[in-house]
Amino acid sequence: MQQDQSIHCVVVGAGVIGAAIAYELQKRGSQVTLVDADAKGRSASYGNMASIAVTEFMPVSRPSVWRQTPGWVLHPEGPIRVSPSYAPYLIPWFARFFWAGRPSKLRQLEAQGAALCHRSLADTEQLMDELGLSDDLSSTGCLSLYASEAEFAADRERLDMLDRHGFGYDVLDRDALHDLEPEIAEVIQKAVLLPDNRTVRDPYAIVTRLTEAFVGQGGQVQHCMVTGFERAERITGVTLEDGQTLKADQVVLAAGAYTGRLSKQLGEPIPLETERGYHTQINAPGISLDHSIIWPAMAFMVSPTAGGIRVGGTVEMAGLDAAPDWRRSKITVKRARKALPNLRLEETSEWMGHRPAFPDTVPVMSASAKVPGVFYATGHGHLGLTYAATTAKLMGQLITGETPEIDLHPYRVDRF
Repeated sequence: MQQDQSIHCVVVGAGVIGAAIAYELQKRGSQVTLVDADAKGRSASYGNMASIAVTEFMPVSRPSVWRQTPGWVLHPEGPIRVSPSYAPYLIPWFARFFWAGRPSKLRQLEAQGAALCHRSLADTEQLMDELGLSDDLSSTGCLSLYASEAEFAADRERLDMLDRHGFGYDVLDRDALHDLEPEIAEVIQKAVLLPDNRTVRDPYAIVTRLTEAFVGQGGQVQHCMVTGFERAERITGVTLEDGQTLKADQVVLAAGAYTGRLSKQLGEPIPLETERGYHTQINAPGISLDHSIIWPAMAFMVSPTAGGIRVGGTVEMAGLDAAPDWRRSKITVKRARKALPNLRLEETSEWMGHRPAFPDTVPVMSASAKVPGVFYATGHGHLGLTYAATTAKLMGQLITGETPEIDLHPYRVDRF
């Protein structure tokens, strides 16, 4: 459905989710302004692990994780770090986290993630083709690594989930793995090839190209912080730090982990937290990889992207304002070198970004329950790039009055 050009929509957040929605709405006939305090895509969309990770929709909260969480949190190099000073603020979020993972609820959450992931690769391929970036998406998959049969058995929960939802994979022995990636250490005895998990050449290039295509269709970009909203019976405008007010018939809040601060101003608080993620970009690694790799027992990922190799992983819960703790990026590099012993650390840089996380691991894609004309697209967690094209398509349908291709009721903003 083509929307009337007289309808002005403001999309807040110029990461990959916001930029994709702005592009989709402009294409559908809206007049759209994209607003972000930062340069386009320099937040989580800049430093993600460059993966279209269609198999990684397992809810984080589940009994097997509950049992391990105390040990992870207490270990100084564990996969989860909770800042002691921020921990009191996390109590309500963790209460919802544990409630979300009760066994009677888990299958529903799986299905909600699977519904998005089943279409995310095809939607991404379509979007990349529109942007002239088809060659920037790999044809190889991701390898999940195991140093022992015990590690493989511990990951059986995830593989069983993939079986339930029809996602394919191949189990490889040591020789087959070596044929695919000879740089992987002998300590790795088994792997699972996830063929539909793809890697992009440079995630930042996607956001840049989306914004260029959006502007090329007549869209506008404002680099300024949103400080408030104007509304009567419905939303009427967005106020900016520089004193401007952008008149708006519709507003889409897609500001990642910062969306919660904006929703509070509209009287609609949401349980959104930041899972701070770190990466180390190595542009002279001394090795090459054709596949991205993950080692579930070691909680890290390695992707060939951005002109080199990127190492990332783990979760830090410390809020939006704390300074980065660069020890987190060094932990993942140390672990990566166990899998890749010839990896050199030359021409490196470190980065930290905010993954927006809801307690149930399911994003919000929804009209506001309180303010007509406001829409939310946030909480995509570790799957922002994976879900971006699908989110844009579904939100475009919702905002322009079409019936979305999947039922968005489970992703509503007032489900908590």
